[in-house]
Amino acid sequence: MIDSGSALPVSSILDLAFYTAVIMKVFRVLMKNKELIPLALIITAAASGASSFAVYSLNKKPDVIIDRKRNPEPWENVDPSVPGKLITINQQWKPIEELQKVRRATR
Repeated sequence: MIDSGSALPVSSILDLAFYTAVIMKVFRVLMKNKELIPLALIITAAASGASSFAVYSLNKKPDVIIDRKRNPEPWENVDPSVPGKLITINQQWKPIEELQKVRRATR
């Protein structure tokens, strides 16, 4: 159902009003208890950091998969010469000949 005065559906306007009221209540509590402001900032920073790292991992890491039906063997697409960690210190990779022979034989 669409309200005649706006382009948004009535349900989304009600949702927006609800969320605005909740945010205002949170700000009122924070202004009443100012000692909670650092805690709220730390929790907000931790939540945004965790969610941004999850999005980064989904987009940039080849070993993180969402759909296993389209990519049943994702380990075949991982390049071993590219470090998969966030920080890699003194890592060198060289192929193992026996494994390479088995891989060639099974293809």
